[in-house]
Amino acid sequence: MKYVFYKTIRFIVRPFFYLIHNPRIIGLENIPNEGPVILAGNHTGNLDAVLMLYGPKRVVHMMAKKELFSNLITKTFFKSMACISVDRSTHDKIAKSEAIKVLENNEVLGIFPEGTVNRTNKTILPFKFGAVSFAKKTGALIVPFVITGSYKKRNIKIRYNKAYKVKDDIEKENKKLESIITDMLEGEK
Repeated sequence: MKYVFYKTIRFIVRPFFYLIHNPRIIGLENIPNEGPVILAGNHTGNLDAVLMLYGPKRVVHMMAKKELFSNLITKTFFKSMACISVDRSTHDKIAKSEAIKVLENNEVLGIFPEGTVNRTNKTILPFKFGAVSFAKKTGALIVPFVITGSYKKRNIKIRYNKAYKVKDDIEKENKKLESIITDMLEGEK
C-alpha cells in the first residue's frame, strides 16, 4: 500500500495536534479529490507543514528545505512523509523534477512560494515562481491558502480558497497568486 508510513503518522498525529493547537480548517472542499493540485500559501512557522498534513484527505508532497534532510534519521522520516528536499541556494533541478513527477502522477504538491518562514512585518515576502511554473508545465490546479493566528495561542487557522488554472505567462500568474493570498490575508484581519 502506497504511503503507509505517511497515513499512519497522520492518523497518530492528528488528535495530538488538535489537542495542542486547536487548528481551524476552512475550505477543505476547495481541494479537488483527484487530479494534479498545488497547495500554495504563506509560511508562518515551522509547524505549517504539519498543519498541511492535518487537513487534506489526500497525501500532500511538501517542498521542504534540504537542511531538514541533514542526517539519515531525518532524511528517512521526511522522505517517508512524502517531502521533497529543496536546495534553496540553487535552482534545484532534482527537486523541480520530483515536483513535476508528483503532479504528473495526479497527486498533490504543497509549496510555500515565499521560500522561507516570513519573520518580517510584511504581509508576505516576494513569491518565487515554483508554484505557477509547475502549474503551467503540468496543467495542475492551484489552491491558494492562508495561515493566520498563532500555534501558541491555539487560534491557528488555515483557509483554502477555490482552485484555479494558470493561463497566462508565469510573471503575471505569480503576481496573481501573490495578490490572491494578500487579499485573503487582509480579509482575515
